[in-house]
Amino acid sequence: MKKYLQKSALLFLVIFISYQSFAGNIAHSLGGKVICEGEGVPFVAVYIKGTTHGTTTDDNGYFFISGIPAQDSHLTIKGMGYKTTSFPVSQMDHSGQIVFEIEQEIQFLQQVVVSGSRVGVLRYLPGSVSIVKPAELKRTQPISGNEILRNIAGVHVVEEEGAGLRANIGIRGLDPDKSRNVLILEDGIPVALAPYGEPEMYFTPNIDRMSGIEVLKGNGSILFGPQTIGGVINYITADPPQESSSSVSFKGGELGYFNSRITHGNTLNRTGYYLDFTRKQADNFGPTQFRLHDLNTKIQSDLSPVSQLGFKLSLYDEISNATYVGLTQPMFEAGGLDDLRIAPDDQLTVRRYAASLSHKYMPADGLHLNTTAFAYTTTRNWNRQDFTYSSNASNLTGQMHGFADHKDGSIYLRNSTGQRNRQFEVAGIEPRMNYRYGIAGKTAYMDAGMRYLYERAYEQRVNGTSAGVLSGDLRDDEIRTGHAFSTYLQNKVMFTEKFSFTAGLRSELIGYEREIRRMSFNDTLIVAQSSVFEIIPGVGFNYNFNDGLGIFAGIHRGFAPPRTKDAISNEGKDMLLEAEKSWNTEMGIRGNLQFMQFELTAFHMDFSNQVIPVSESSGGVGTGYINGGATVHSGFETSMMFPFDALLPDGWNAGFMWNATYVKAEFSGDRYVLYRKSLSAENEDVYLNVKGNKTPYSPSVTITGAIQAVTPWRIGMRLSANFVGSQFTDVLNTVNVYDWIATDEQDVDYNYVQATANGRIGKLDPYLIANLNIWYEHSSSGLGFNVSIKNLTNERYIASRRPQGIRVGLPRFISAGITFDF
Repeated sequence: MKKYLQKSALLFLVIFISYQSFAGNIAHSLGGKVICEGEGVPFVAVYIKGTTHGTTTDDNGYFFISGIPAQDSHLTIKGMGYKTTSFPVSQMDHSGQIVFEIEQEIQFLQQVVVSGSRVGVLRYLPGSVSIVKPAELKRTQPISGNEILRNIAGVHVVEEEGAGLRANIGIRGLDPDKSRNVLILEDGIPVALAPYGEPEMYFTPNIDRMSGIEVLKGNGSILFGPQTIGGVINYITADPPQESSSSVSFKGGELGYFNSRITHGNTLNRTGYYLDFTRKQADNFGPTQFRLHDLNTKIQSDLSPVSQLGFKLSLYDEISNATYVGLTQPMFEAGGLDDLRIAPDDQLTVRRYAASLSHKYMPADGLHLNTTAFAYTTTRNWNRQDFTYSSNASNLTGQMHGFADHKDGSIYLRNSTGQRNRQFEVAGIEPRMNYRYGIAGKTAYMDAGMRYLYERAYEQRVNGTSAGVLSGDLRDDEIRTGHAFSTYLQNKVMFTEKFSFTAGLRSELIGYEREIRRMSFNDTLIVAQSSVFEIIPGVGFNYNFNDGLGIFAGIHRGFAPPRTKDAISNEGKDMLLEAEKSWNTEMGIRGNLQFMQFELTAFHMDFSNQVIPVSESSGGVGTGYINGGATVHSGFETSMMFPFDALLPDGWNAGFMWNATYVKAEFSGDRYVLYRKSLSAENEDVYLNVKGNKTPYSPSVTITGAIQAVTPWRIGMRLSANFVGSQFTDVLNTVNVYDWIATDEQDVDYNYVQATANGRIGKLDPYLIANLNIWYEHSSSGLGFNVSIKNLTNERYIASRRPQGIRVGLPRFISAGITFDF
């Protein structure tokens, strides 16, 4: 019996050991879902670390893996734009569906950061940032992007024709003329005619197809270029949806306004596509009539869970009767002429074709490689009839507008035109690297990259011999070419979870060439070259007291290169026109508290040389820009948002938003400007030092407020208002031109520069514009309806005195629309 028990025990031990060995090698299976912020994450890698067992999630974030060993192991989830995360699986219940939640990888400001709270995503950025989300775009029902941008603290927008076709944006007191001091991007790619040589915005991205807007005004600007003075505005277009999605919308209103848009997108396997077409027109936006077509397509293909290829194609075509000439002062004061077409034969055509190819790759945890190649061409042909303020001028048509009893109060059309035809081509490539690494026990983030950009401009001036003709005598013909190479490196070190320090450098090397083939009706060949090199540093820090409250500060070098046409004279001389340079400093506090979100920023911009526009587009009588000398811009801006949801019944959503900016922008150095022109050789011209004067088009105060409410029945209302303080329009800070006309009439020895009623100079009075939007969404059918009233109180105001006369703001404008999402 004893031997039997010993044998039985030995046999039991062998069986037990064998069973344990067998059980330890039993293969298990695991199914689950990967989510981020409550949504399924498609096409990310899911694998057992250290093994060959793995898969990718499907369209909705689900996955299934078989062959998982029972011993201790870890499930790793890795994908583009998300933090690589591991979960222990040895003790999990493999019989059911398990949810794994991962987080987005937040490093530096990328092309898209339109999700998250004001502090959540932006808490480690060393500067002031504003983000417009898709919901705000939808609720605002904007006619143009100008309506959205003027709601952002520190941003001043000057209307040109009411439709936002030509953006005039100034930041923190900078001159808004054609947005030349602001770097404007679309999906991270420049959109200006020629980003270095001619950065004016004669083309503006269509706001209807945008899913968000970023505005960066601080130290982070050095990651982008060439302009780092005012800030960066990045328009963001929609990505392909994960499932089939289509939308059709129609909107019509007063003044012959009609806007139709159709979109469709889907993702098939791992390739998504998105198509967007807009047709927009108006017959009487003031004196402006326009029609535009805008077609865009975007394709994104996930080559693997860590590699994505993207392609984007854009086609834009616009024709309008845009003109430079505006009302004179007596014409504005008389009233009833706000929509007068002074030069009815003027015509502007803009055609733009753009393509880009991007590749995103995450070869290792914390390492992102993004490469973008882009190219676009823009044709801007503008036929404008000549005019004068003198009844004694030659070649007049006999057509006159205005009042001859005031000096320069009448406009006389000439029987000739100036056709300003320009074609631009731009191409570039930009590889960018984001890398998270450790140094001395601290976490650090590096953002590095380089960009090569080629640009070429073809410009011709053709003088037509009668009004409205499209041909004539070739007066000027030239080609301007630029090659630019830039590099940038920025490091952020997280000394603690609360404190981070950022330092970076950007370099810009620009080579210009100007080839003049014909000048003043004479054939010639003048070729000249110039170059500019600049190092642009920047540093900043963030300190976060907790998840909802933090402070930031930074300083960086502001830089904007001179235009090619201005850097090299008509005689081929290097004009030694300096680059626009400044030191930009800011500090602020941002928070996301239970009852409010806010950001308060103080700023100071010290220009050693601010370039001043004297071209026709800015209301001058010259061409291009000149060295304007030292200016100082200082002030503060604040933005606040107060949600009321907790005070309302279930199902209600409401809130109040408030933005305000105060800026003091003035000439801080000696600068002498012609004040009185002598009428005889015995007297000399008199120049006035404008030191201490305010810079043009920089209102001291701008305030924006909005209240919004959405009911449980999906009926919503948004009431907003924009206040713009008074502003000067010339460096002499002219207030009332009639006073100067009276002085001029009494002085027989001099003509006074400010003594003119042509409407180009004179102080702009403050104005307040209110807008009302009401909407209804029927979720089950996908139908939506909206009514919008712009300028609710029908305020009459002068929006601008540029380019050449008074532009009256858009009167009360009512529109209604319908959308169908399916």
